[in-house]
This record gives sequence, C-alpha cells and structure tokens, in this order.
Amino acid sequence: MEISATMHPDIKEVLLTQEQIQDIVRQVGARITEDYRDKNPLLVCILRGASVFMADLIRAIDCPLTVDFMAASSYGNSTKSSGILRIDKDLQTPIDGRHVIIVEDILDSGLTLSYLKKNLESRNPASVEIAAFSVKDVAGRTPRLEPKYVGTHVPDAFVVGYGLDYAERYRNLPYLGILKEEVYE
Repeated sequence: MEISATMHPDIKEVLLTQEQIQDIVRQVGARITEDYRDKNPLLVCILRGASVFMADLIRAIDCPLTVDFMAASSYGNSTKSSGILRIDKDLQTPIDGRHVIIVEDILDSGLTLSYLKKNLESRNPASVEIAAFSVKDVAGRTPRLEPKYVGTHVPDAFVVGYGLDYAERYRNLPYLGILKEEVYE
C-alpha cells in the first residue's frame, strides 16, 4: 500500500500502516491465546474507539471467548481529557468468577482505564487485565496503570485512525496517523 497516495489530507504523518497494525494485532492475539487457552475470557470492548481493534483481535485469538461492550468517555470533542468520566453503556454479561480483558484503543492519561478496572474488579471477577492497542508516551508522566497486553507505543501527539477519532472523524482510516494541529486548534 502506498501511503502517500491514500493519506488523508488532515494527517501530518503515518505512524503505522495497515500491515503493521495487523502484525501487532496478531502478536497480541497470540499472547492472549497462550495465557487464556482454557479460561474462556470475556473481552470487554470500550466503545467506540476500541471497536476496530476488538474486531481484529477476537479473530486473532484462538481459544473460546465471549465479548461484551462498555461505553465511557472523558474527551467529548476535545483533544484533552476532561478528567470527568461518564459511563454511557454498561455490561450485559455478569462477570462474577470470569476472566475479564478490557480492550482499549489507546492508553493516554489512564483515567478511564483506571476507573473502569476498579469498577469491574468490584464485581468479583476471577481476574481483570487490559489489552491496549497503543500507549501514548508522554515525557515525565507514568500512566496510572500498565496494561498486560500492549500493542505499540505512540508519541505524545493527537493520533487518529484505526478506530481512534477526533470529533467522531477519522476512525475509518486503515492506518494510524498524527492529526495536523490546525485541524483541532
């Protein structure tokens, strides 16, 4: 795939191509398969951004599993977390005694995932782990938690594509890229 010919005009730089993303997903799926082969994990997709990663990830896991969805947000239409978390959709599946893997698109401040992990741990699961497609590297800041499964690290920039958005746009880009600053300033 020639990136320059298909790169969206609002993208400053492509970080990962579609092929690189698929390699990362296969690696994460193989690790989860190895760790949960006989545990029938429940994968909890954090909507909406993680839906693309989740769809690819469940196909890369070769063991029985179930899926459910939660929706939470601390961004709205901003590029920075508001610090206030809102849960818009909760699980339908009881998790008592289950091995739960929270599937997230990006770990930035860790606010959302910290809250969700504590919330799910209070429901008496056998375990709760996190699979994050990407972790944002921010100088001088350590995330509030470290996911067990990390696909890749990304720079401290506004990243879109592969499910990640700005104001509900760019989720459908097949690659991961940095959004031009003039788009959101």
